[in-house]
Amino acid sequence: MSTMKKVICVAMILLFVAGGLFARGSQGGQASGKLNITAIPKLKSAWFDAFEAGLLKAGKDFDVNVSQMNPPTADEAVQVRFVRDAITQGANAVLVVPNDANSLVPVFRDARSRGVAVLTHESPDQPEADYNVEMIMNDKFGHHHIEQLVKLIGPSGDYVIYVGSLTVPAHNIWADSTEDYAKKNYPGLNLVTSRQPVAEDRELARQTALDLLRTYPNIKGFITYGSQGGPGVALALRELGLVNQIALIGGGTPNETRPFVKDGSWNAVLLWNSGEAAYAMTYLSQLILQGRRSEIRQGINIPTLGTPDIQGINVLFDKPLILTKDNIDDFDF
Repeated sequence: MSTMKKVICVAMILLFVAGGLFARGSQGGQASGKLNITAIPKLKSAWFDAFEAGLLKAGKDFDVNVSQMNPPTADEAVQVRFVRDAITQGANAVLVVPNDANSLVPVFRDARSRGVAVLTHESPDQPEADYNVEMIMNDKFGHHHIEQLVKLIGPSGDYVIYVGSLTVPAHNIWADSTEDYAKKNYPGLNLVTSRQPVAEDRELARQTALDLLRTYPNIKGFITYGSQGGPGVALALRELGLVNQIALIGGGTPNETRPFVKDGSWNAVLLWNSGEAAYAMTYLSQLILQGRRSEIRQGINIPTLGTPDIQGINVLFDKPLILTKDNIDDFDF
């Protein structure tokens, strides 16, 4: 073979190898450089700003590229599109807080077939996820809400439960826990209507509260699961002059809920640090991508967070926060 033919042959081989590496990288892996991890929460909100803060901290601590894509509303179809876009753009892992567990199954399956790690939050036993991370024990979270309610209204009275939707897995597990615990321990508590799927829309949560208070004038308390349920109810209580007369217990961020807690329209905020969830998800995803999945087992220590309980694909911490007038100023997110 002539020298020129040898040079051309070697060049073609190098181009073929480079092309193969590029193709593998486009399927969610990477030929070189840092891992790319993309978070897709339910929607843009203060709660998920805290999630992003934890994501950014993890990116710095673990030396990976991180980014967050925030859907404008809690729309399951939009979230599916965002996840698909993240995969197309080269994400090696997606960290998702599902609006609807079932609608994400096909895109999660596709992601994993491409070698993309899938981590979820607020979606226990999520089909087609590698792992689901929770910062509270779901089967106990509702218990804490009922105990806070009883502190405020006593062991009897009418109450209402809000959830983000009837398809958000965690919200409905918490609501089930709330109802079961109340029936067993405080039979005098009466859930006046079925759980209301309005807690991701502030105005709808407010209007629903106004309607319910007119229909059931003896309501003593609201328990809300979802970032906009509490603010909506608090606005309704202000509007009707019922501040400090009807109890409100629910989730939200300290900075968003502080004005309501300070004036008594919101009595107790129960939550966890969503940034810690993003931090744990990032840590686990990079273990998977580095071929270290076997390390994710009972006894694993996640930096800064400690040792979770691992039940199947669920990585469970027990780190609830209960914020009241007495301690809400100690938190800033």
